[in-house]
Amino acid sequence: MASFDIGDIVYDNPLASEKDVSDFIAEGSPVVSFPMRAMRLENAIDPELGQAANYLFWCPRKMPADVCIEWDFRPIREPGLAMMWFCADGRDGKDLFDASLAERSGEYRQYHSGDINGYHASYFRRKNVQHERTFHTANLRKSHGFHLVCQGADPIPSVIDVLNSYHIQIIKCGGHIRFSVNDLLLYEWFDDGRQTGEVLGEGYIGFRQMAPLIADYSNLVVRGVTIS
Repeated sequence: MASFDIGDIVYDNPLASEKDVSDFIAEGSPVVSFPMRAMRLENAIDPELGQAANYLFWCPRKMPADVCIEWDFRPIREPGLAMMWFCADGRDGKDLFDASLAERSGEYRQYHSGDINGYHASYFRRKNVQHERTFHTANLRKSHGFHLVCQGADPIPSVIDVLNSYHIQIIKCGGHIRFSVNDLLLYEWFDDGRQTGEVLGEGYIGFRQMAPLIADYSNLVVRGVTIS
C-alpha cells in the first residue's frame, strides 16, 4: 500500500451559497439550493423518465493530475446514487468543454462511452434494484469504456440512520487511487496504464447524482499530493 504526502491547497470551495457555484457547469437539470449552508442537489425532471432525470454538476477549474479531493456528504432522501468524476477531460487531447464534443445532458452512457475520459467513483448506491440495495458497495470505474476496476463496502447508512455528514476523500497519484469515508479506507487500486488504457492525468471534477436522490455537499478542498 502506497504512502502519500498531502501538499498545498489548489482549490477550496465551501459550497455554502449560490455565489460559490456561480461558475459551475450543469449538464442535465439539477435543482441547486443551499438550505443548510451546504449545496443541496436534487433532480428537476421526473425520475420516472430514467436516465433523462440524472445530471452532472462540474467544477470549472481543471485540476492537476495528482490530487487529494475531499468533501462532506449528507444524504437527505433516497433512493438514488452519488458519484464523483475526476481526471475528466475530452478524448484525443480536447478539453472537456470543447464545443466539438458531443452534447451531454446527464445520461450515463454519454459519459462512460462517449467522447470523454475520466475516473468515476460511485457511493451511497441506493438504486431501485433489490440486489444492490441489500449489499451496499462503492464502485470505481474508468472511462472511456465502462470498466469496473475496483469495489469496496460502503459504510454510509440509509438516510433514516444518518445523523451527520460523512467526510469523503479520493487520492489520485500517478496510477494509485484510494477512496475513504471518515478516514476508513474502502478500496485502493493501481492503474497500470495498460489494461484499461493510459493513466489519466489532469482534468475536471464533477458531482453526479441519480434521481431521485437528494443530498448535501460542503467543504470541497483539493490539494496536491505526492508519493512519500
